[in-house]
Amino acid sequence: MTLLDPALSAIFLGFVLGLQHATDPDHLVAVATILTRERRFFDGAMVGVLWGAGHMTTLTIVGAIIIGLKLTITPAVGSGLELVVAVMLILLGALRLRDAVRGLAAVPAGHMVADHAHGGGTGVVHSHPHVHDADPAHEHPHVHPSPFLAALGWRTGWPAGRALFVGAVHGLAGSAAVSLLVLATLRSTASAVAYLLIFGVGTIIGMTLLTAVMAYPVALALRFRRARQVLAFCAGIGSIAFGLAYGYAVL
Repeated sequence: MTLLDPALSAIFLGFVLGLQHATDPDHLVAVATILTRERRFFDGAMVGVLWGAGHMTTLTIVGAIIIGLKLTITPAVGSGLELVVAVMLILLGALRLRDAVRGLAAVPAGHMVADHAHGGGTGVVHSHPHVHDADPAHEHPHVHPSPFLAALGWRTGWPAGRALFVGAVHGLAGSAAVSLLVLATLRSTASAVAYLLIFGVGTIIGMTLLTAVMAYPVALALRFRRARQVLAFCAGIGSIAFGLAYGYAVL
């Protein structure tokens, strides 16, 4: 039993470090930038889940390859991956600034997917007359997905894919450092992969909790048009500024 203690201790430590890993500033900035697009609390919390899933996937796969093949990742490669994260943060910020300039709502596809419910008589695809500020009354067709699909986050569309992609890039950038740390303590490939999986689970839980805390006040604020534009502008500027500082530090 004594021989298992180091491995079990390392795996437990991986879960704790995964929780802490979710609080890294670059992770929080990326998730917060995406989160400011979501009007619903559930959708906001799902951003953390999807980001964590993307992060866990690339971290585990790439980390397992590094550990299994005992590859050596040069500092130049590690720095290059970190620069990719910096560029991604700048791009996220630019997209949010574009939303602010256009005066878009939190979810760009909101006209196409319903933000309300009906009784059984209304079709899946239909429209309602409405107005935007001083614009004349007009209609947009939209869709009512089934409750099951909506619960899976089908309504989030591109923001969901964005959260997965951003998480995956962060996982790729962090795979070298985490894998080398694991390799130094766990010589068994199976134990190392188990560590990476537990680390990923801890990161998902930590990021989900953090985004849930952020999602509630954001969902309340996004009920107001002016707040949506202010949040988009602040999130865009913040993400660009952090991305530039992050990239400068890497260089």
